[in-house]
Amino acid sequence: MTINLEVPKKFGMIVNQAHQVATEVFRPISRKYDEAEHEYPKELDMLAALIDGMNASGETSTGARGVRRGGNETEQGNRNGTNMSGVLSIMEACWGDVAMVLAMPRQGLGNAAIASVADDEQHARFDKIWASMAITEPSFGSDSAAVQTTAVRDGDDYVLNGEKIFVTAGERSDAVVVWASVDKSKGRAAIKSFVVEKGTPGMVVERLERKLGIRASDTATIRFTDCRIPAANLLGSADVDDEQGFAGAMQTFDNTRPLVAGMAVGCARAALDEIADLLADAGVSVDYDRPAYAQHSAAATLLQMEADWEAAYLLTLAATWMADNNQPNSLEASMAKAKAGRVGVEVTLRCVELAGSLGYSEGSLLEKWARDAKILDIFEGTQQIQQLIVARRLLNKSSTELK
Repeated sequence: MTINLEVPKKFGMIVNQAHQVATEVFRPISRKYDEAEHEYPKELDMLAALIDGMNASGETSTGARGVRRGGNETEQGNRNGTNMSGVLSIMEACWGDVAMVLAMPRQGLGNAAIASVADDEQHARFDKIWASMAITEPSFGSDSAAVQTTAVRDGDDYVLNGEKIFVTAGERSDAVVVWASVDKSKGRAAIKSFVVEKGTPGMVVERLERKLGIRASDTATIRFTDCRIPAANLLGSADVDDEQGFAGAMQTFDNTRPLVAGMAVGCARAALDEIADLLADAGVSVDYDRPAYAQHSAAATLLQMEADWEAAYLLTLAATWMADNNQPNSLEASMAKAKAGRVGVEVTLRCVELAGSLGYSEGSLLEKWARDAKILDIFEGTQQIQQLIVARRLLNKSSTELK
């Protein structure tokens, strides 16, 4: 069997467009909005309008939107669909600036949740909104099953109470996808996701966080106090299935983890391209036909980083391809997220080191990419959580058997 690892020709245009956006829109304003934390990049409005037009014409967006799984699961053949185009384009966009991608209107991670678990009516109703995603709480980080926020049914409504922290685009978005328990006595099986639109009484953005990286993207703390929303805003089925657990909610991660892995791959690629140019300017040549030990130490380091990057890239494509072809990809999504998140941090920091004083100063974007890369190893499940998920899958252990 022959496997073609080249970018599918049909995605050539969208990947090229994403690279142009990264080069001509994101990079020129990258430093400006990194320094002006919490100031909205107004230049993104025109780009968002352009992407909306592309979506309306049937082309794929370059943002962080998730996609729905669909089609006939028994269909034969190799299909590269919207998952693949989305991940490939987000790699290119994050080659420009991760924070700008996260700040893009109507391209939030909450949109991935809607795309993953919403029914057809909800998908149509919420298709045009900008949705952030609210999972983490003060009492837990990556253990999504520990959700304390509650959603109590009251007639045709649900009443939400709780606090969410580290909500990306939490202030700017049109709505927030909130993970809450409909019955805490039933554990993780009762965790559902709800769309709460901005302006709903009882929903308050309490503060914005000051952060190490992705400063152009706002990160909010949101409190829900007797926040009443229509029951129709519960995404997917309201049934509590003890056997299924909260697989419906977790399916969100099967879509978003490859996206975040793609972000890390794109950011690391930017650093590798930059350091390769700097080494060339310094007279350090890289010979791909000679073993690393026979070359300049900086060249050997670059070769090692590129090998790690390639592994992260291929794992990300594998998880993405499986989603497009309706194959369960929870294991592969976590493997991609774990590898890409770690590679993103290690590569960007090593590039800062190789560049010396230039890498540590604001004369280059290397130090910014190193700061931005760290969040990609944390959100959507930390490095440690991904390794735990991979171990459980490989050893066929439950969450209670392997903690």
